[in-house]
Amino acid sequence: MRIVLQRVKSAKVYINNQIIGQISKGLLLLLAIHKNDTIAQADFLCDKCVSLRIFPDENGKMNKSILDISGSVLVVSQFTLYGDCKKGRRPSFTDAAPADKGLELYNYFVAKIKTFCKNVETGEFGAMMDVELINDGPVTLILEANNDKNIWH
Repeated sequence: MRIVLQRVKSAKVYINNQIIGQISKGLLLLLAIHKNDTIAQADFLCDKCVSLRIFPDENGKMNKSILDISGSVLVVSQFTLYGDCKKGRRPSFTDAAPADKGLELYNYFVAKIKTFCKNVETGEFGAMMDVELINDGPVTLILEANNDKNIWH
């Protein structure tokens, strides 16, 4: 499971020029599911996302979590984060989860985030979407739970 996490002032996701999800201050999570991912990895990364101290405190230090600031979360599925560009000029997506498994773990992850945060919005799994954001900082992190090597990044 791989997440590109961005601290944002605002973010929106569109399908066919219609806003389907939008947040103000908080986190934009671009979420990719690997073919070997498990619920344990979703739990781990959910906890990591809501616990990361990446928002400024009263002294301007990154010392507060999304929970501390009562911020919003926008979760957007993005299987292309598992694109392999090592060979040729066209990415291979063989490491991405099949649609049924991907949807199941995506929905699980979103439901889990909702147990921590009040305002959680989403894109639409498998749809062509446009994402608009104002990155705050900019602060962008890559999180990964990799079961193949039993390593947590």
